[in-house]
Amino acid sequence: MNPNGLTKRNYPKNPTDVYLFATCLIDQFTPQAGLDTVNLLEREGIRVHYPLAQTCCGQPAHSSGYADEARSVALAQLNLFVEPWPVVVPSGSCGGMIRSHYPHLFAGDPELHAKAVALADRVYELSEFLVHVVNFDHADTGAPCTIALHTSCHARRQMGVHDTSVALLDSLDQVQVVEQARIEECCGFGGTFALLYPDISEAIATDKVASIKATGAACVVSADCGCLLNITGRAAKQDELAGRTTPSLPGEHLASFLWRRTQGSEA
Repeated sequence: MNPNGLTKRNYPKNPTDVYLFATCLIDQFTPQAGLDTVNLLEREGIRVHYPLAQTCCGQPAHSSGYADEARSVALAQLNLFVEPWPVVVPSGSCGGMIRSHYPHLFAGDPELHAKAVALADRVYELSEFLVHVVNFDHADTGAPCTIALHTSCHARRQMGVHDTSVALLDSLDQVQVVEQARIEECCGFGGTFALLYPDISEAIATDKVASIKATGAACVVSADCGCLLNITGRAAKQDELAGRTTPSLPGEHLASFLWRRTQGSEA
């Protein structure tokens, strides 16, 4: 057992069905990343189930200190994934919330705590699932390119899956991944942190954008939409202030990047 009360990571073999927890940000801002997640999983012969009642994982309320509100939101999700299938989450942040914090949120209720632990134990971040369950292995049909990878704090520190994003990108023959300086540092988003401390968040994001641009990468790829939106949004604001009409730092979710590079119709 780890400190969160979860059993050691157990990877299912040849699952035929999975749930998709798509996250609020993908649903509202980058739905194509959700569709491409489905494409990647269905190509492996896996049926993807998407409970329509899913909403937020509860992280914004939780990270702001509103435990009751977070518990209310989490409870709605807790009762959605009733079949014992893996739950794939294309975000280390949301995956980390469910896996690391749901058991704590319901620690005072034995029945709900047991449900939270059971759910947490079958939550898998997308890159983790593709590497350790699917054994992702597809030819890279794209042109040579150089990219930078940004891994979210939650994926790196809560889920421990920063290496699986690297492994997926390294499997693409025509993709060169260049490492940014201080790669482990936050992008400045931090959910409600960016709203509560906008000046600090902007300074962190500015440093992150500069670090990525210094690599010479043509774009940034991330498995977390919050980070991706924050990084590319800061770069876009710099472009606007400088009068640039072409994005100086475009970005793409890992799911979309993988699907685009391996489906045989590279744009």
